[in-house]
Parts: sequence; structure tokens; C-alpha cells
Amino acid sequence: MRILKYRKTDGERLSAGRHQRKAERQKLHVRTGDTVQVLRGDDKGATGRILKVFPKTGRVLVEGINIVKKHRRARRPEEQSGIIEMPAPIAASNVMLLDPTTGKATRARKRIDADGTKERVSVKSGEPIAVSR
Repeated sequence: MRILKYRKTDGERLSAGRHQRKAERQKLHVRTGDTVQVLRGDDKGATGRILKVFPKTGRVLVEGINIVKKHRRARRPEEQSGIIEMPAPIAASNVMLLDPTTGKATRARKRIDADGTKERVSVKSGEPIAVSR
């Protein structure tokens, strides 16, 4: 006769391992407010500004990119229900930062100034990338 064993009693429920894996954040190369170019997908070659960054899933929301239609129901009597268009998040690996001087896609490098402040620098031109929020 087989011994019945509950699956979650292996210590998975008691340990914090499952929660730590779920709550891990990915380190992303872009920030909110950066101007990026899309490298893959239907909107390949298009540029836009990052509206929101999702570090848990590794995705970014780019203005005017990956537009989807959403069926929205009116929650209050004065609201209008219907089909609205909104941007959906795309993978952060599919976007590349734009150089502020040339406007071409580039990677970013970190540099520490003489006064000790850390800043992002364009690899192609060597110019600092301004932080815009």
C-alpha cells in the first residue's frame, strides 16, 4: 500500500525560497523617460519614450508601441464604455537606448565623475545620457 503524502509539506511552504524566486527583480538597461528604439516585433524600427518599467517581469511600456484594443466597461454612470486602444508592455530586451546627440541606437556604460557621481554614458558618442523623469 502506498503512503499518502501531501506535496506542499516538503518544506516548500515553510521556506521562503518560493517567495524569493517570485519577487526577484531583473536588472534592466533602461529607465522611465528614456527614448528607445524597438528592435523586434511588429513595431520594429519605431521609437518612443518609456512610460513605465516592470522590473519583476523584465518588461517596459513604450509610448505608441504595441497598441492593443481593450474592451472597457463603464464603472460609473458618467463613464463611457467601449473599446479603447492602449499600449501593452514589451520585453526590455527588445528595445535599445537612443544616443542623445546622434539619435541612433546605442548601449549605455556607467562612468563615475571626479566629484563621485555616477552617470550613464553613450558607448558610441561618449556623451552623457540625461536622466529625464
